[in-house]
Amino acid sequence: MKFVSFVCDGKSSWGAVEEQGVFDMGARFGARFPDLKSYIAAGLPCEVLSDLGDADCAVSDVALAPVIPNPDKIVLAAINYWEDDTDPDKVPTYPVLFLRLPSSQIGHGAPLIQPRSSQKLDFEGELAVIIGTGGRHITPEQAMEHVTGYSIYNDASVRDWQKHSHQFTPGKNFVGTGAFGPWMVLPEDMPSPEVGVTLTTRVNGVEKQRTNTSRMIFDIPYLISYISTFAPLVAGDVIVTGTCTGFGITRDPKEFLIPGDVVEVEVEGIGLLSNAVVAEETA
Repeated sequence: MKFVSFVCDGKSSWGAVEEQGVFDMGARFGARFPDLKSYIAAGLPCEVLSDLGDADCAVSDVALAPVIPNPDKIVLAAINYWEDDTDPDKVPTYPVLFLRLPSSQIGHGAPLIQPRSSQKLDFEGELAVIIGTGGRHITPEQAMEHVTGYSIYNDASVRDWQKHSHQFTPGKNFVGTGAFGPWMVLPEDMPSPEVGVTLTTRVNGVEKQRTNTSRMIFDIPYLISYISTFAPLVAGDVIVTGTCTGFGITRDPKEFLIPGDVVEVEVEGIGLLSNAVVAEETA
């Protein structure tokens, strides 16, 4: 079973997705669980999913929102994949981390916005980890017990603004650049990212990035442990685990996104996140 946040007829809700379609859990249990984050915080109680009856609508009938539209925090890792030419002496001692604002996020199918102030919008396909049970000082050995699910992230970056200084924040928080979806998949319903799942990014159908999550420099248990040491994790927090080479600024010549481009990020066992680029003026 997969879980989504969505908008239908102007109303925000959340639901479960199976082959039959979307079960609107917000309409059914909104008083108890107003959003997916609250359902996660309650431990995904199974009784809610029993005897659901018929699906309420098709996935195509709703506008998918970011999987967790309202996380307490979104923590992203950079420089986190071993490449064929990685120099072990230049690997960072600790993970390079930065934050995204929830307001920068969009869902599957929503427009990826090229800002009017830059022509250097880039793509980064990544695996997203969603925290179920919060905590602080979580050990690597305990870390996976705190994971409730996985999704896909396109950490689209405005490169010139990212490089205004040593701080990534401006280039990572433009409106409409953090694509997150299409849904959350439970750990038992997909291969283990620790063992390794394939991650592929395509632009206009052309493959630009391909890697395996087993190639992470700082793996998921380490990231959870490290982050929880300085910031208590809570249910619904999102940890985005980094990207591999092949994104636009690493190419020769450099390749930045333009309106009309379509970016697809596919992760084995989860599915496909797709967003078309539009100019800010027409968004």
